[in-house]
Amino acid sequence: MSSRIILAIASLLLIATYFVPIWRIDLFAPQYPEGLIMKIWLNDIKGQVDIINGLNHYIGMRKINVAMFPEFDFLVYVVGFYILLGLAIAIVGNRKILFWYLVFTAFGGVFAMFDFYRWGYEYGHDLDPTAPIKVPGLSYQPPMFGHKRLLNFDAYSFPDIGGWIIFGAALIAFLVWFYEWYRMHKKKMKLQAALVTALIPLFFASCSAKPEPFNYGKDICYNCKMGIIDPKFGAEIVTKKGKLYKFDDIGCMVRLLKSGSIEQKDIAQTVVINYEKQNDFLDVKKASFAASNILRSPMNFNIAAFASEEVATKFLSGKNGNEMTWDELYKRIE
Repeated sequence: MSSRIILAIASLLLIATYFVPIWRIDLFAPQYPEGLIMKIWLNDIKGQVDIINGLNHYIGMRKINVAMFPEFDFLVYVVGFYILLGLAIAIVGNRKILFWYLVFTAFGGVFAMFDFYRWGYEYGHDLDPTAPIKVPGLSYQPPMFGHKRLLNFDAYSFPDIGGWIIFGAALIAFLVWFYEWYRMHKKKMKLQAALVTALIPLFFASCSAKPEPFNYGKDICYNCKMGIIDPKFGAEIVTKKGKLYKFDDIGCMVRLLKSGSIEQKDIAQTVVINYEKQNDFLDVKKASFAASNILRSPMNFNIAAFASEEVATKFLSGKNGNEMTWDELYKRIE
């Protein structure tokens, strides 16, 4: 009986998706430091759409409006169908029917993401040839999930409240099915609880913010706004919300940290590039740093990071320079 009640509650949770956005796309650029937001609902698009359309006009992208999404005509009915079907299964209490409900849900999710990808591909590739700004061979397909650099904009695409509700309802339904399947096979409840506990950190670990390899010649230093072209002196800050700040020089990152623009409690990772290995990220607390005028970093801080104190010492052997820890480096840069 408890499993049926939980499944019914999970199905009723989907009602909330009629009143909150499902997905969101955030755009950040030097001229828009606070960001531009577009929120996708079951049957509408809201946010700073007019501003985004005005910017997209210059590169030949079509105007975003509700009419270009025929899916809005039936999505409300699709969600209603899932709500009623979930309630019916909760009443019947058949585990096998619940399994096929989950399969059907997974198929719907895959189809929705494919449809989103298809729209993004057409929207970013089918450009007006008479647009004021044309970059041969460059497309502007927005990310389906995660981050992507589009000219001088950082685009982030993630589920909004409604999207997480849908995911949570599907996860609850899966856990109910798993519990009933496990109970029917007469397994110990202790092991079942351990498996569920193990799944939760794995899920959050897969969604954790991570550094992103540099795209040299295209990425822009967040602090000095210069193009990142040298693979040996880069650094990155990753926030807990997944926002990424890239720098062409370690000193640029230190200056931004000291400015207070990003609160320390919001930072997930602070990393630097291993001087001896391209796109090998080192945690600043574990790295060793060498300062020397022979390094010639992009913004003349002339500091490089190494994987260990021994490697940094070996690099400085016979050279005019000194070795530092992260704390010493942080205090040194004004």
